[in-house]
Amino acid sequence: MKISIVVPVYNEADNIVSLIEEIVTAMNQAEAYEIIYVDDGSNDGTATVLRQTQQHIKVLRVIRHQQSCGQSAAIHTGVKAANYSCIATLDGDGQNDPADIPRLHEILMQQRKINSNLWMVAGWRNRRHDSAWRLFSSKVANAVRSRLLGDNTPDTGCGLKVFLRDKFLTLPYFDHMHRFLPALVLRAGGQVISEPVRHRVRVHGYSKYGTLDRLWVGIADILGVIWLQRRAKLPEASE
Repeated sequence: MKISIVVPVYNEADNIVSLIEEIVTAMNQAEAYEIIYVDDGSNDGTATVLRQTQQHIKVLRVIRHQQSCGQSAAIHTGVKAANYSCIATLDGDGQNDPADIPRLHEILMQQRKINSNLWMVAGWRNRRHDSAWRLFSSKVANAVRSRLLGDNTPDTGCGLKVFLRDKFLTLPYFDHMHRFLPALVLRAGGQVISEPVRHRVRVHGYSKYGTLDRLWVGIADILGVIWLQRRAKLPEASE
C-alpha cells in the first residue's frame, strides 16, 4: 500500500499529536505513506505543535494557508501536494479512526479489479457519537441531499474517504465541494461505494461551524451541484 493521508485542520492544537500517533500505528504495514497536514490559517497553537511534531515524525509534511480558506480548500491543497496516487482524508478532530484506512484502501483496490470505474470508497458513520440535534440535522441533510442529487451515499459528511488522486483533481473545484464528492464523482462518470467506519466522541475542542451555517450554505451548494449535473455530458467515443 502506497498512500497519502491528508488531514485539514483549523485550531486543532490539542488533537494533533494523538491523531498523528494513531495514523503512524495504523500504517505500520504500509509499503510507503505520507501524512500531509494542511493548517488552514489556524490562530491557536496548531502551527507550533505541527512544527514540533514534524521534528520526530519524518513522514509528516505540513502546509499552511496564510488565512483560513475552508475545509475544501485545505483538502484540495493537500491532494495537489500529495506524492502517491491513492489519497485518504481524515478530519483533524480525532473522531475518525485511522485504523479504518487500510481496510478502505484494500476494498478500493480489490473492487477496482472487478470494476475499474470505481474511484472512491466513502466512510459511513453508521454508529455516530454526536449530540441528538447534530444526529437529527445530519439525517435530514443527508436525506434531502440524496433525494435531490441521487448520489446514493448515506453519509457524505464523513471526513474519512479513500480515493484516486488523479480522478479527484479532474472534479470541478469550489468552496464546500468536499460535502458533495460522491455526486461530483458520479457526474464525472466514476462510481462510489460506502463502507461502515468507526466514529468516536470528540475529546478536545469543538466543531468550528454550526448547523444553521451549514444549512444556508448547503442549500446554495446543492442548487449549484444540480446545475453541474444537468450540464454534464459523458460521450462514448471510439476511433
